[in-house]
Amino acid sequence: MSSPELLDSALESQRQALADLVRRHAAPECSAINGLYLVRHEENIRSMPTLAQPALCILAQGSKAVHLGDERYVYDPLHYMVVSVAMPISGVYLDASPENPSLGIRLDIDPAEINKLIAEGGPMGVPAASARGLYVERLDVPLLDALLRLIRLLETPKDIAVLAPLIRREILYRLLRGQQGHRLYEIAMSNSQTHRVCQAIQWLNDHYNKPLRIEDLAREVNLSASALHHRFKAVTSMSPLQYQKQLRLQEARRLMLNDGLEAAVAGYRVGYESPSQFSREYSRAYGAPPLRDMARLRSAL
Repeated sequence: MSSPELLDSALESQRQALADLVRRHAAPECSAINGLYLVRHEENIRSMPTLAQPALCILAQGSKAVHLGDERYVYDPLHYMVVSVAMPISGVYLDASPENPSLGIRLDIDPAEINKLIAEGGPMGVPAASARGLYVERLDVPLLDALLRLIRLLETPKDIAVLAPLIRREILYRLLRGQQGHRLYEIAMSNSQTHRVCQAIQWLNDHYNKPLRIEDLAREVNLSASALHHRFKAVTSMSPLQYQKQLRLQEARRLMLNDGLEAAVAGYRVGYESPSQFSREYSRAYGAPPLRDMARLRSAL
């Protein structure tokens, strides 16, 4: 077995290679490999809250803090982050500058791929009680090696169609074999309560502007109301109602900032019937009422 010193040396060598690749191929849009994004950030600007989709996130340089509700997660070149279910999060790159930019990789995860991999290879994680749908784990050499091989395909485009799907499978396999692989395993198993929570999350994502009755949602995903509340909070850190509120406020903020909608119109569009209630909840979430928050955001652009 490799000593810790040799393992750290191997990781550092791979990290440097990964950083070089990201510097060369970073772009605002998806790369030539489906679901693979390489990004470079030179400022510590907090990102707008967004509905993050399942993905593997790795930094070749720098560190990033991600906020899920009141919880804070930090990852860096020695740790990767996995989002296993769609959730509203925000984040900020730490200590990024033009001289020392944060260099990141995001690889989207399709739960259907996880399901197929499990069906072909058998159980690869140990099912456990529902846990957060977001976690940070220690990076290891085999996972980083597979990621490097995937990104290097950008330099031989003719190989992407054949080799990229194979390497993606290897990456997912190694995530499933990781210490917290059960979190990915659970979302793919149709008879698990976590999978039913994922169905509830998807319903809320599609119907966030509609009135919500917990009993109706529980019936939709074949859980009792109490089980849904408990499992939903275990996965997302929020109750279904809190989750819906996050989605509504995020979308209203986007509509005001990007589409120029007035606060009352944006609030109504996302499901609020009372402008005063919308303003109160918006102020609690973002620290200022809509008009003041918009002025602050636009001045920072």
